Amino acid sequence: MTGANAHGRKSPASSGRRFEVTPAVLAVMAGLLVLSLIASGAALWAALANRSAGPSASSSSAATSAAGTNDCNAVVIAKKVLPSVVTIHLTSPSGQSGNGTGEFIDDQGHILTNDHVIAEAAKGAKMTVLRSNGVQSPATLVGRVPRLDLAVIRTAPDKDTVIDTADSSKLNVGQPTVALGAPLGLSGSVTRGIISALGRQMPLPDASGELSAFLSDVIQTDASINPGNSGGPLVDCDGRLTGVNTAIATVPTAEGAAGGGSVGLGFAIPVNTAMAVSKEILSSGSFTPGSFGISVVPLDVSSAAGSGGLYVNAVVANGAAARAGLKAGDVITEFDGQKARSFEDLVIATVRKRAGAVVKVSYTRDGQSHSTPVTLL
Repeated sequence: MTGANAHGRKSPASSGRRFEVTPAVLAVMAGLLVLSLIASGAALWAALANRSAGPSASSSSAATSAAGTNDCNAVVIAKKVLPSVVTIHLTSPSGQSGNGTGEFIDDQGHILTNDHVIAEAAKGAKMTVLRSNGVQSPATLVGRVPRLDLAVIRTAPDKDTVIDTADSSKLNVGQPTVALGAPLGLSGSVTRGIISALGRQMPLPDASGELSAFLSDVIQTDASINPGNSGGPLVDCDGRLTGVNTAIATVPTAEGAAGGGSVGLGFAIPVNTAMAVSKEILSSGSFTPGSFGISVVPLDVSSAAGSGGLYVNAVVANGAAARAGLKAGDVITEFDGQKARSFEDLVIATVRKRAGAVVKVSYTRDGQSHSTPVTLL
Protein backbone atom coordinates (compact mmCIF):
# COMPACT_ATOMS: atom_id res chain seq x y z
CA MET A 1 0.00 0.00 0.00
CA THR A 2 1.25 3.43 -0.74
CA GLY A 3 0.27 6.91 0.26
CA ALA A 4 1.39 10.28 -0.99
CA ASN A 5 0.30 12.81 1.60
CA ALA A 6 2.38 14.14 4.46
CA HIS A 7 0.38 16.32 6.82
CA GLY A 8 1.91 19.55 8.01
CA ARG A 9 2.22 19.73 11.78
CA LYS A 10 3.94 21.71 14.51
CA SER A 11 6.71 20.53 16.75
CA PRO A 12 8.66 22.22 19.55
CA ALA A 13 12.01 23.74 18.69
CA SER A 14 14.82 23.39 21.15
CA SER A 15 14.43 27.05 22.04
CA GLY A 16 10.78 26.53 22.92
CA ARG A 17 9.59 28.37 19.80
CA ARG A 18 7.05 26.70 17.53
CA PHE A 19 7.28 26.65 13.77
CA GLU A 20 4.96 25.59 10.98
CA VAL A 21 6.03 22.43 9.18
CA THR A 22 4.80 22.28 5.60
CA PRO A 23 4.94 19.20 3.35
CA ALA A 24 7.97 20.70 1.59
CA VAL A 25 9.78 21.18 4.88
CA LEU A 26 8.85 17.65 5.91
CA ALA A 27 10.62 16.28 2.85
CA VAL A 28 13.79 18.06 3.89
CA MET A 29 13.45 16.99 7.52
CA ALA A 30 12.96 13.38 6.44
CA GLY A 31 16.12 13.44 4.34
CA LEU A 32 14.04 12.25 1.40
CA LEU A 33 13.64 8.85 3.02
CA VAL A 34 10.83 6.38 2.51
CA LEU A 35 9.34 4.80 5.62
CA SER A 36 8.42 1.22 4.73
CA LEU A 37 6.32 -1.21 6.67
CA ILE A 38 8.46 -4.31 6.66
CA ALA A 39 6.19 -7.18 5.90
CA SER A 40 6.80 -8.29 2.34
CA GLY A 41 5.68 -5.56 0.01
CA ALA A 42 3.91 -2.74 1.84
CA ALA A 43 5.45 0.74 1.61
CA LEU A 44 4.34 4.15 2.84
CA TRP A 45 5.51 7.58 1.73
CA ALA A 46 5.89 9.53 4.92
CA ALA A 47 8.10 11.95 6.80
CA LEU A 48 9.83 11.00 9.99
CA ALA A 49 8.86 13.37 12.77
CA ASN A 50 12.18 14.50 14.20
CA ARG A 51 12.63 15.11 17.88
CA SER A 52 15.76 15.12 19.97
CA ALA A 53 16.00 12.04 22.12
CA GLY A 54 18.28 11.35 25.02
CA PRO A 55 18.93 8.60 27.51
CA SER A 56 16.22 7.81 30.01
CA ALA A 57 16.89 8.94 33.55
CA SER A 58 16.15 5.45 34.84
CA SER A 59 17.44 2.15 33.57
CA SER A 60 16.53 -1.52 33.75
CA SER A 61 18.96 -4.07 35.12
CA ALA A 62 19.67 -5.21 31.56
CA ALA A 63 20.44 -1.70 30.42
CA THR A 64 22.64 -1.10 33.44
CA SER A 65 24.58 -4.33 32.96
CA ALA A 66 25.05 -3.48 29.30
CA ALA A 67 26.22 0.06 29.92
CA GLY A 68 29.84 -0.96 30.28
CA THR A 69 29.89 -3.34 27.31
CA ASN A 70 30.06 -2.76 23.60
CA ASP A 71 27.60 -5.45 22.57
CA CYS A 72 25.17 -8.15 23.61
CA ASN A 73 26.17 -11.81 23.42
CA ALA A 74 24.16 -12.53 20.29
CA VAL A 75 24.94 -16.26 20.45
CA VAL A 76 23.35 -16.61 23.88
CA ILE A 77 20.41 -14.42 22.88
CA ALA A 78 19.77 -16.39 19.69
CA LYS A 79 19.68 -19.69 21.59
CA LYS A 80 17.24 -18.24 24.11
CA VAL A 81 14.93 -16.22 21.86
CA LEU A 82 14.72 -18.03 18.50
CA PRO A 83 12.50 -20.83 19.92
CA SER A 84 9.97 -18.07 20.73
CA VAL A 85 10.00 -16.67 17.18
CA VAL A 86 7.92 -17.81 14.20
CA THR A 87 7.85 -16.95 10.52
CA ILE A 88 4.33 -16.09 9.36
CA HIS A 89 3.40 -17.05 5.79
CA LEU A 90 0.27 -15.80 4.03
CA THR A 91 -1.13 -16.90 0.68
CA SER A 92 -4.10 -15.03 -0.78
CA PRO A 93 -6.88 -16.71 -2.79
CA SER A 94 -5.31 -15.17 -5.91
CA GLY A 95 -2.00 -16.88 -5.15
CA GLN A 96 -0.06 -13.85 -3.92
CA SER A 97 2.13 -14.51 -0.91
CA GLY A 98 4.00 -12.62 1.77
CA ASN A 99 5.70 -13.20 5.07
CA GLY A 100 6.44 -11.58 8.40
CA THR A 101 7.49 -12.53 11.90
CA GLY A 102 5.87 -13.01 15.30
CA GLU A 103 6.66 -14.22 18.81
CA PHE A 104 4.84 -16.47 21.30
CA ILE A 105 3.44 -14.45 24.19
CA ASP A 106 1.85 -17.33 26.11
CA ASP A 107 1.79 -21.14 26.21
CA GLN A 108 -1.59 -21.29 24.46
CA GLY A 109 -0.15 -20.68 21.01
CA HIS A 110 -0.88 -16.94 20.87
CA ILE A 111 1.53 -14.95 18.72
CA LEU A 112 2.09 -11.18 18.72
CA THR A 113 2.80 -9.50 15.38
CA ASN A 114 2.03 -6.41 13.30
CA ASP A 115 -1.41 -5.88 11.83
CA HIS A 116 0.02 -5.15 8.40
CA VAL A 117 1.64 -8.61 8.44
CA ILE A 118 -1.68 -10.44 8.78
CA ALA A 119 -4.09 -7.95 7.21
CA GLU A 120 -4.70 -10.21 4.20
CA ALA A 121 -5.82 -13.00 6.55
CA ALA A 122 -8.89 -10.90 7.31
CA LYS A 123 -9.64 -11.01 3.56
CA GLY A 124 -9.39 -14.77 3.24
CA ALA A 125 -5.66 -15.38 2.91
CA LYS A 126 -4.35 -18.69 4.23
CA MET A 127 -1.99 -18.24 7.16
CA THR A 128 0.66 -20.64 8.47
CA VAL A 129 3.51 -20.29 10.94
CA LEU A 130 6.94 -21.89 10.84
CA ARG A 131 8.61 -22.57 14.18
CA SER A 132 12.35 -22.52 14.72
CA ASN A 133 12.34 -26.34 14.92
CA GLY A 134 10.98 -26.57 11.38
CA VAL A 135 7.41 -27.46 12.36
CA GLN A 136 4.81 -25.67 10.23
CA SER A 137 1.18 -25.33 11.29
CA PRO A 138 -1.91 -23.35 10.31
CA ALA A 139 -2.78 -20.20 12.21
CA THR A 140 -5.95 -18.20 12.76
CA LEU A 141 -6.58 -14.54 13.46
CA VAL A 142 -7.55 -13.74 17.05
CA GLY A 143 -7.75 -9.96 16.92
CA ARG A 144 -6.26 -6.98 15.13
CA VAL A 145 -5.88 -3.28 15.85
CA PRO A 146 -5.01 -1.49 12.59
CA ARG A 147 -4.87 1.85 14.38
CA LEU A 148 -1.92 0.62 16.42
CA ASP A 149 -0.55 -1.81 13.80
CA LEU A 150 -0.76 -4.72 16.23
CA ALA A 151 -2.41 -8.12 16.00
CA VAL A 152 -2.61 -11.47 17.75
CA ILE A 153 -2.85 -14.79 15.90
CA ARG A 154 -3.01 -18.34 17.23
CA THR A 155 -1.64 -21.71 16.26
CA ALA A 156 -1.91 -25.08 17.98
CA PRO A 157 0.35 -24.97 21.06
CA ASP A 158 3.30 -27.36 21.02
CA LYS A 159 5.49 -26.84 24.08
CA ASP A 160 6.36 -23.42 22.72
CA THR A 161 8.88 -21.13 24.40
CA VAL A 162 7.20 -17.93 25.58
CA ILE A 163 9.26 -14.79 25.06
CA ASP A 164 10.27 -12.83 28.16
CA THR A 165 9.35 -9.15 28.27
CA ALA A 166 11.20 -6.08 29.50
CA ASP A 167 9.93 -2.65 30.57
CA SER A 168 10.28 -0.41 27.52
CA SER A 169 9.92 2.73 29.63
CA LYS A 170 13.37 2.01 31.11
CA LEU A 171 15.31 1.71 27.87
CA ASN A 172 18.36 3.88 27.27
CA VAL A 173 19.67 5.41 24.08
CA GLY A 174 22.91 3.65 23.17
CA GLN A 175 22.21 0.34 24.90
CA PRO A 176 22.86 -2.77 22.78
CA THR A 177 19.94 -4.55 21.16
CA VAL A 178 19.25 -7.57 18.96
CA ALA A 179 16.60 -8.07 16.26
CA LEU A 180 15.32 -11.49 15.24
CA GLY A 181 13.02 -12.54 12.42
CA ALA A 182 12.67 -13.60 8.81
CA PRO A 183 14.02 -10.85 6.54
CA LEU A 184 13.20 -11.68 2.92
CA GLY A 185 11.80 -14.97 4.20
CA LEU A 186 15.11 -16.07 5.74
CA SER A 187 13.80 -17.53 8.99
CA GLY A 188 15.93 -17.48 12.11
CA SER A 189 17.96 -14.42 11.16
CA VAL A 190 19.66 -12.47 13.95
CA THR A 191 21.17 -8.98 13.77
CA ARG A 192 22.50 -6.65 16.41
CA GLY A 193 22.99 -2.95 17.01
CA ILE A 194 22.03 -0.30 19.51
CA ILE A 195 18.97 1.70 20.44
CA SER A 196 19.60 4.82 18.38
CA ALA A 197 16.77 6.98 19.75
CA LEU A 198 13.58 6.84 21.76
CA GLY A 199 10.30 8.65 21.35
CA ARG A 200 10.20 8.77 17.56
CA GLN A 201 6.89 9.22 15.79
CA MET A 202 5.86 6.83 13.04
CA PRO A 203 3.06 7.57 10.57
CA LEU A 204 0.58 4.81 9.75
CA PRO A 205 -1.58 4.45 6.63
CA ASP A 206 -5.25 3.57 6.51
CA ALA A 207 -6.65 0.93 4.14
CA SER A 208 -6.35 3.31 1.18
CA GLY A 209 -2.74 4.14 1.97
CA GLU A 210 -3.50 7.66 3.21
CA LEU A 211 -1.77 8.89 6.35
CA SER A 212 -4.28 8.34 9.15
CA ALA A 213 -2.45 8.21 12.48
CA PHE A 214 0.89 8.35 14.25
CA LEU A 215 2.52 5.89 16.59
CA SER A 216 4.56 7.81 19.11
CA ASP A 217 7.34 6.75 21.49
CA VAL A 218 8.62 4.39 18.80
CA ILE A 219 12.08 2.86 19.34
CA GLN A 220 14.71 3.59 16.68
CA THR A 221 17.52 1.08 16.14
CA ASP A 222 20.42 0.55 13.77
CA ALA A 223 20.14 -3.24 14.06
CA SER A 224 19.61 -4.44 10.50
CA ILE A 225 15.89 -4.86 9.78
CA ASN A 226 14.48 -5.71 6.37
CA PRO A 227 11.19 -6.72 4.71
CA GLY A 228 9.99 -9.85 6.51
CA ASN A 229 11.18 -8.68 9.95
CA SER A 230 7.82 -7.02 10.65
CA GLY A 231 6.21 -8.25 13.84
CA GLY A 232 9.44 -9.77 15.09
CA PRO A 233 11.17 -9.09 18.39
CA LEU A 234 13.67 -6.42 19.29
CA VAL A 235 15.27 -7.66 22.52
CA ASP A 236 17.70 -6.50 25.17
CA CYS A 237 20.89 -8.24 26.30
CA ASP A 238 18.87 -10.56 28.52
CA GLY A 239 16.79 -11.68 25.56
CA ARG A 240 13.68 -9.85 26.76
CA LEU A 241 11.24 -8.32 24.33
CA THR A 242 11.58 -4.53 24.23
CA GLY A 243 9.77 -3.76 20.98
CA VAL A 244 7.96 -5.14 17.93
CA ASN A 245 9.91 -4.41 14.74
CA THR A 246 7.55 -2.54 12.44
CA ALA A 247 9.17 -0.27 9.85
CA ILE A 248 12.41 0.87 8.25
CA ALA A 249 13.48 4.01 6.45
CA THR A 250 15.05 3.46 3.04
CA VAL A 251 16.51 5.69 0.35
CA PRO A 252 13.90 5.97 -2.45
CA THR A 253 14.50 5.04 -6.06
CA ALA A 254 14.43 7.63 -8.86
CA GLU A 255 10.75 6.78 -9.30
CA GLY A 256 10.07 7.53 -5.64
CA ALA A 257 9.45 3.96 -4.53
CA ALA A 258 11.01 2.34 -1.49
CA GLY A 259 14.56 1.45 -2.43
CA GLY A 260 16.45 -1.53 -1.08
CA GLY A 261 16.62 -2.68 2.50
CA SER A 262 18.09 -1.49 5.77
CA VAL A 263 20.09 1.72 5.95
CA GLY A 264 20.37 1.51 9.73
CA LEU A 265 17.05 3.20 10.49
CA GLY A 266 14.63 0.68 11.95
CA PHE A 267 11.59 1.32 14.14
CA ALA A 268 9.82 -0.82 16.74
CA ILE A 269 6.62 -0.42 18.76
CA PRO A 270 7.47 -0.43 22.51
CA VAL A 271 6.63 -3.68 24.27
CA ASN A 272 4.64 -1.91 27.01
CA THR A 273 2.18 -0.71 24.40
CA ALA A 274 2.18 -3.99 22.46
CA MET A 275 1.56 -6.19 25.49
CA ALA A 276 -1.17 -3.95 26.90
CA VAL A 277 -3.01 -4.17 23.58
CA SER A 278 -2.49 -7.92 23.18
CA LYS A 279 -3.72 -8.65 26.70
CA GLU A 280 -6.89 -6.69 25.99
CA ILE A 281 -7.43 -8.64 22.77
CA LEU A 282 -7.02 -11.94 24.61
CA SER A 283 -9.24 -10.98 27.54
CA SER A 284 -12.16 -9.58 25.53
CA GLY A 285 -11.86 -11.32 22.18
CA SER A 286 -11.97 -7.99 20.40
CA PHE A 287 -10.45 -4.57 20.76
CA THR A 288 -11.82 -1.20 19.72
CA PRO A 289 -9.42 1.37 21.12
CA GLY A 290 -10.69 4.74 22.11
CA SER A 291 -9.07 7.31 19.87
CA PHE A 292 -7.69 10.52 21.33
CA GLY A 293 -6.87 12.02 17.95
CA ILE A 294 -3.57 13.79 18.55
CA SER A 295 0.14 13.59 17.79
CA VAL A 296 2.35 14.58 20.70
CA VAL A 297 5.99 15.06 21.69
CA PRO A 298 7.14 14.57 25.31
CA LEU A 299 8.70 17.61 27.00
CA ASP A 300 11.13 17.46 29.91
CA VAL A 301 11.21 19.87 32.82
CA SER A 302 13.98 21.92 31.19
CA SER A 303 11.76 22.77 28.23
CA ALA A 304 9.76 25.93 27.70
CA ALA A 305 6.79 24.27 29.40
CA GLY A 306 8.78 24.22 32.65
CA SER A 307 7.01 21.23 34.23
CA GLY A 308 7.09 18.78 31.35
CA GLY A 309 4.10 17.15 29.71
CA LEU A 310 3.06 16.25 26.18
CA TYR A 311 3.30 18.93 23.52
CA VAL A 312 0.44 18.63 21.02
CA ASN A 313 1.97 19.06 17.57
CA ALA A 314 -1.07 17.90 15.58
CA VAL A 315 -4.78 17.42 16.20
CA VAL A 316 -6.85 15.10 14.00
CA ALA A 317 -9.71 17.03 12.42
CA ASN A 318 -13.04 16.19 14.07
CA GLY A 319 -11.26 13.78 16.41
CA ALA A 320 -11.88 13.46 20.13
CA ALA A 321 -9.28 16.05 21.15
CA ALA A 322 -10.45 18.52 18.50
CA ARG A 323 -14.08 18.16 19.60
CA ALA A 324 -13.01 18.86 23.18
CA GLY A 325 -11.26 22.07 22.11
CA LEU A 326 -7.62 20.99 22.26
CA LYS A 327 -5.32 22.63 19.73
CA ALA A 328 -1.81 22.21 18.34
CA GLY A 329 0.56 23.99 20.73
CA ASP A 330 -1.25 22.92 23.90
CA VAL A 331 0.73 20.98 26.51
CA ILE A 332 -1.13 18.09 28.15
CA THR A 333 -0.08 17.69 31.79
CA GLU A 334 -2.54 15.05 33.03
CA PHE A 335 -4.66 12.40 31.36
CA ASP A 336 -7.37 10.58 33.32
CA GLY A 337 -5.85 11.69 36.62
CA GLN A 338 -2.32 10.54 35.76
CA LYS A 339 0.72 12.62 34.86
CA ALA A 340 1.25 12.75 31.10
CA ARG A 341 4.90 11.93 30.47
CA SER A 342 4.86 10.00 27.20
CA PHE A 343 2.47 9.02 24.45
CA GLU A 344 2.87 5.49 25.72
CA ASP A 345 1.13 6.63 28.92
CA LEU A 346 -1.83 7.77 26.81
CA VAL A 347 -1.91 4.51 24.86
CA ILE A 348 -1.82 2.34 27.98
CA ALA A 349 -4.48 4.49 29.67
CA THR A 350 -6.63 4.42 26.55
CA VAL A 351 -6.33 0.63 26.31
CA ARG A 352 -8.39 0.48 29.48
CA LYS A 353 -11.04 2.66 27.85
CA ARG A 354 -13.50 1.83 25.12
CA ALA A 355 -14.70 4.20 22.45
CA GLY A 356 -17.28 6.46 24.09
CA ALA A 357 -15.49 6.64 27.43
CA VAL A 358 -15.00 10.11 28.92
CA VAL A 359 -11.63 11.09 30.40
CA LYS A 360 -10.49 14.30 32.04
CA VAL A 361 -7.55 16.04 30.40
CA SER A 362 -5.54 18.85 32.02
CA TYR A 363 -3.43 21.05 29.80
CA THR A 364 -1.76 24.44 29.51
CA ARG A 365 -2.25 26.99 26.75
CA ASP A 366 -0.35 30.27 26.60
CA GLY A 367 0.76 29.77 30.19
CA GLN A 368 -2.78 29.21 31.51
CA SER A 369 -3.98 25.92 33.02
CA HIS A 370 -7.18 24.31 31.77
CA SER A 371 -9.04 21.01 32.04
CA THR A 372 -11.71 19.48 29.84
CA PRO A 373 -13.60 16.20 29.46
CA VAL A 374 -12.71 14.28 26.29
CA THR A 375 -15.00 11.63 24.84
CA LEU A 376 -12.87 8.99 23.14
CA LEU A 377 -13.98 8.05 19.64
